[in-house]
Amino acid sequence: MVGRSKKETFTCIKDRVWKRINSWRGRPLSKVGKEVMIKSVLQAIPSYVMSVYIIPDAIVNDIEKMLNSFCRGGGNNNKGIWWLSLEWLACAKEIGGLGFRDFKAFNLAMVAKQGW
Repeated sequence: MVGRSKKETFTCIKDRVWKRINSWRGRPLSKVGKEVMIKSVLQAIPSYVMSVYIIPDAIVNDIEKMLNSFCRGGGNNNKGIWWLSLEWLACAKEIGGLGFRDFKAFNLAMVAKQGW
């Protein structure tokens, strides 16, 4: 049940993403391997919930920050080099981005699809 505090209700999604990232942090993955893991596993975790509910912007921003910090190659201390800006990570590969999902636009599109 979704109560008044939507941020507390949807923190379980953020926690699931964080646990999955921490389980992969010790593994030596290439940039392509990280990209595949993010696109196939991490971006799929909140898909069902986003198709039913509009997730608060704070949760969406936290999830995107976790994905971006994992992508940039930070170790246990989350320090790494930003090769691309956060906006370019969500751009299509044809124009130079990595093609990551824009969660806010995806969330609105999925909820609108349910209403259609």
